[in-house]
Amino acid sequence: MVEPAITALTEQLKKLGNASSLHSAGRAARKDLEQAREIIAEAIDCAASEVVFTSTGTEANNLAVKGLYWQGVKSNKKVIITSTFEHHAVADPINWLAEHEGAQVVRIGVDRDGFIDLVELKEKVNEHKNNIALISIMHSNNEVGTLQDIDQVVKIAGNIPVHSDCVQSFGKVDLSFNKLGLTAATISAHKIGGPLGVAALILKRGLDIEPVLHGGGQERDLRSGTFNVPGIISFAAAAKNAVENRKERELKVRELKQELIETIKKNTSDAWVNGNIDKSLPGIVSITFPKTDSEGLLLLLDGEGIACSTGSACSAGVQRPSHVLLAMGLTEDETTSTLRFSLSYTNTINEIAKLGSVIATVVARSKAASGKK
Repeated sequence: MVEPAITALTEQLKKLGNASSLHSAGRAARKDLEQAREIIAEAIDCAASEVVFTSTGTEANNLAVKGLYWQGVKSNKKVIITSTFEHHAVADPINWLAEHEGAQVVRIGVDRDGFIDLVELKEKVNEHKNNIALISIMHSNNEVGTLQDIDQVVKIAGNIPVHSDCVQSFGKVDLSFNKLGLTAATISAHKIGGPLGVAALILKRGLDIEPVLHGGGQERDLRSGTFNVPGIISFAAAAKNAVENRKERELKVRELKQELIETIKKNTSDAWVNGNIDKSLPGIVSITFPKTDSEGLLLLLDGEGIACSTGSACSAGVQRPSHVLLAMGLTEDETTSTLRFSLSYTNTINEIAKLGSVIATVVARSKAASGKK
């Protein structure tokens, strides 16, 4: 967590007021909560009334996907359009709706750089136009960092509700809910230096959707449950810090990213970068090291004090080929020879140099041990 988020969290923990209570401590907590809502709204360029707090990005994605679908079903709209490489927090609830509630799912393919086929999207929208409950396309991919043309998706959609998972993008690149014209967007605290376990669904004003949770009627009766006031206050502090420093940090991280790519290419003969280097998030780099085993490679690098992952951190420990990389055209062998490096403004050029000093050796060891031809 960043220092502003830690300070805000610890200060609010001393108060311990329930923002739904009418006593003085409760009113004070409510005031703090609404101020935090305004800060987050300003950070993503939406109205404060459009910020719906949830526990996680996964919950917010479920609320958006299921809520918009159930609302569409009331008008006999049962088609969901999505991409072939969404985060599991979007893909899995869509699959659940297909299996249990008869949703008709249309998945738009992506190219080798991870960009969705806008021509195919337009064709599918025209084909199913009167039956589409929602479109859900992520703003940036969590494994390869590809930034989609969401404004073009919204333009093609017309009056169809469009949701976008913006968890990876928020606070890292320029992101405006109003300018994109989205119906709903998901953001989360932990990706910008805030605490785990607090997130938000940004939902267009005046739109009613079906809730996933029922209870006390908090958050416009869209997300019942006692407010995590300390977490929300900390989320707001992290959002303010991220947006105020975004341009400077983005520039630094993009420079580190370019240095990392050049360092790996210099020290390995056959590695390649997945996705578009320029039109992508500043801090995510997906690199395939052919004929290696990614888990073994990860452990070898970890032994050198270098942390990376074999894909999404949310899927850590799950041994299966990346559906993201498969959707982009990689083979199963190639997906299991791929690592994801995540950079932030706290990383240094010396850390990149350290990677460069060991990468050739660990790749050679991994190739020898993998048995891949």
